[in-house]
Amino acid sequence: MTESEADAAAVPASVGDTAASAPSGLSRRGLLGLAIGGGVAGLAIGTGAGLAGGVALGRARESADAQSAFDFFGAHQAGITTPVQDHLHFAAFDMMPRSDRDDLKSLLQDWTYAASRMTQGLEVSATGAVGGPAEQPPEDTGEALGLPAAGLTITFGFGPGLFENADGDRYGIAAQRPATLEKLPPFLGDDLDPELSNGDLCIQACADDPQVAVHAIRNLSRIAFGRARLRWSQLGFGKTSRTTSAQATPRNLFGFKDGTANILADDAAALEDHVWVAESDEPAWMAGGSYLVARKIAMLIETWDRVRLAEQHSIIGRDKGAGAPLSGGGEFTAPDFSGTAIDANSHVRLAHPEQNDGIRILRRGYNYVDGNNNLGRLDAGLFFLSYQRDPSQFVSLQRRLSTDVLNEYIRHVGSGIWAVPAGAKPGSYVGAELFD
Repeated sequence: MTESEADAAAVPASVGDTAASAPSGLSRRGLLGLAIGGGVAGLAIGTGAGLAGGVALGRARESADAQSAFDFFGAHQAGITTPVQDHLHFAAFDMMPRSDRDDLKSLLQDWTYAASRMTQGLEVSATGAVGGPAEQPPEDTGEALGLPAAGLTITFGFGPGLFENADGDRYGIAAQRPATLEKLPPFLGDDLDPELSNGDLCIQACADDPQVAVHAIRNLSRIAFGRARLRWSQLGFGKTSRTTSAQATPRNLFGFKDGTANILADDAAALEDHVWVAESDEPAWMAGGSYLVARKIAMLIETWDRVRLAEQHSIIGRDKGAGAPLSGGGEFTAPDFSGTAIDANSHVRLAHPEQNDGIRILRRGYNYVDGNNNLGRLDAGLFFLSYQRDPSQFVSLQRRLSTDVLNEYIRHVGSGIWAVPAGAKPGSYVGAELFD
C-alpha cells in the first residue's frame, strides 16, 4: 500500500467530509492546533512525570512485537484485550472553557483520523513531519520517523465532567451520561492529588517502543490545541499484568508476580460477563464499550525492602519466587482459603473472586518510576488500570481491600474514571454514537 492509499484508507468518511479542504484529512481546527500548538504541546507533555526516565528504560525495536500493528477500527477499542505492550503513556484532558458541541465532535474526528494512522506506523497526516511547506510548522513532530508501529494501541475515554459540569450541559449530551459514571467515592488510604486525577477525556497509548507511545500523546495533544488542554499524564513501563496465555506473568516493583488470575483475551464468556457493556445495559451507545479506572499507587519502596521475606509472602499470600499461593501448588493453582495458610487480610484472599461474589476485572497496569522525591526516596509505584462492565465492580473490590495489610506499604495518589465507548466503525469516529 502506498502512502496515499494508506492515507485514504485511514480517513473516516465523516472526518474527510468535515475537512474537505484540509490536505491531511484533519479539520481546520486540527490543522490550526498543529500549527499554533507546535511550540506549546511539547512543553506540556514534558511535564508528564518521568518522561526522560521512561524513554531511557529501553527499546523493543528489535523484538518481533515491535513490528506488529493493530487496527484502530473494530467492534471494541484496541488496548483493552490487546496483548499488553511494554510501555504506556496515559494522558487526561479537560475541554477548554469556551468549547462547544462542534468543538468536541471535531476533536474526536481529528483524533480518530490521527490515531488510525499512527497505529499503522504512519505519521499523523499525509504531509507529516517533512512533506509540508518549509515555512510552516510540520504536521507531525517527527520523532517516530523510521520506527515501526510497535504494537501501538490508542484508547479513548469520556469522564463524568464531559457530560455535565459547573457550566451545565455545554455539549448537549447530559441525557446520554451513564448512570454509573460518577467520580469514584473516597476509599480508606486515599491521599489523592487533584492535579493527578480525573479529566473530561483520557487517552491510553500503549506500545512496545516508549518513543512511539510518547509520539502518539504528543501529537494528539497538539491536535487538541484550542479545544482541549492536557490536565495530567503518566508514563509507565514493565507491564504488571497479562491479557493472553502466551504472555508470562510480569512482576511489580515489590518483586511479586502480578495479574496471575487476570481475565484473558480468549475467555469470551468472562469478557462478556465482566468487561464489555451489553446491549441490554444502559445507555445504548455504550454497548460494546467498557469502563476504565486509573489509579496511581505510590509504593513505599524503602520500607518494603526492609520487610522479612516470610512476612512479604504473608502480606501478598503468594510465594515471591514461583508466584504460587501459600496454600500450595503452582502459580496457576487455585488458592485454598479453607485453612490458615493464606492470611485472612492478605492481598490475594481479599482480592480473589471467590471472596467477592465472583466479581472480576481486567487489569492492565504498569510500573512507574518518577525519580526521587524531596526526601531522596524512590518516587515509584504502580499505575493501575482496570476495565470493567460496571464501575461498581471496582468500587466493591476496593472497599473489600480496606483491611489489606498491603495498605501499610502503598498510597493511592491519583484517580480517575472514564466511559470507554465501543470501537469506531470504518468511515466514522470514536464516540460517534454519543451524538446520534
